[in-house]
Amino acid sequence: MNMPITLEHLAQVAGVSVSTVSRALNDSDHAVNEDTRKRILTLAQQMGYRPNLMARSLKTDRTFSIGIIVDNIVSPFTPIMIRGIQDYLKTFGYFSLVINADWNPETETEAIHDLISRSIDGIIFVESWLREPNPTLDVANKPYVFVHRLFGTAERNAVSVDDFYGGRVATEHLIQLKHRRIAYISGPSGWGASENRLWGYRAALNHAEIPIQPEYMYEGDWEVQGGYAAVKNFLTLPEPPTAIFAANDLMALGAIYALQESGRRVPEDVAVVGYDDREIASIARPSITTVSLPCYEMGTMSAKLLLRLLRNKTLAAREKETQSEKPIKIKGKLIMRESSGAPEGKIPLERYQTHTTPRRLARLKKSAP
Repeated sequence: MNMPITLEHLAQVAGVSVSTVSRALNDSDHAVNEDTRKRILTLAQQMGYRPNLMARSLKTDRTFSIGIIVDNIVSPFTPIMIRGIQDYLKTFGYFSLVINADWNPETETEAIHDLISRSIDGIIFVESWLREPNPTLDVANKPYVFVHRLFGTAERNAVSVDDFYGGRVATEHLIQLKHRRIAYISGPSGWGASENRLWGYRAALNHAEIPIQPEYMYEGDWEVQGGYAAVKNFLTLPEPPTAIFAANDLMALGAIYALQESGRRVPEDVAVVGYDDREIASIARPSITTVSLPCYEMGTMSAKLLLRLLRNKTLAAREKETQSEKPIKIKGKLIMRESSGAPEGKIPLERYQTHTTPRRLARLKKSAP
């Protein structure tokens, strides 16, 4: 029977001190060189190191378990975020419990109570639709993080996609392809993603000195039907757009259907760009150029942020201060396929990363209709 691997044995093989191994495995505040940390984590996995969780709990006053509350476990994006969370937590010996809240505030409150009763160390909310944090969280005194919050600004302890950046990159891609009549199909009003992708679209047009025309903007519904209806509307204009940026891939697909139905070719007559990089984007014909939603990266970052908050909570208890974090935004990537007309992989992303200064953006928002 193999003897359990100890910190001392792991330190000897890694050629570092026991304290260095301990800091690397516990994501300590005392920094460890990143290459050293990765090497130690890899060795720990290869050698089958298993921490003594009971001893760790007694020493650190933690259970090394994290609650994950989701509103819709079958969302196309939620499982990928959960995987990112769990992969990162596992690296530091944490276990996670996942509860589905079904878009119901009462169910969410019950889930919070259930997790607290199991002495979890903190909670991550995935794709939460609530505009304000649940009041129960303040009473529970547990650190929490929102990842990809659907509504609200989430002023602190939040990880989200940089939708402004994504909207700008998608529109600049079409501008680089010599289009000037570029339409935008948004999601429903009130959604953060709709508004921020719209500002990215407007910023790109403003930077290229292309007039912003309200008739080229249409409010969709995130569904295929919304993109289809938008294009039917655009085609009634005296000068229909030559390019369309849809705020998600399903509406981009609906736009393509409507264009093809009207006898127009994509991308030869009208170029189309979507957003999210859902599976449908790669198998549609033509395949859809899109901006990826960095789900796994957001999940990983939310787990990293929560562990940081757990450390800060210990510091706050000593210093009698409250710790908080500013929102963290993760950038997606432009994925070029057939629908925009650009040779796949031939145009470097850097060409589309022009910068809009805060002053220019403020001026743009002030001039909004």
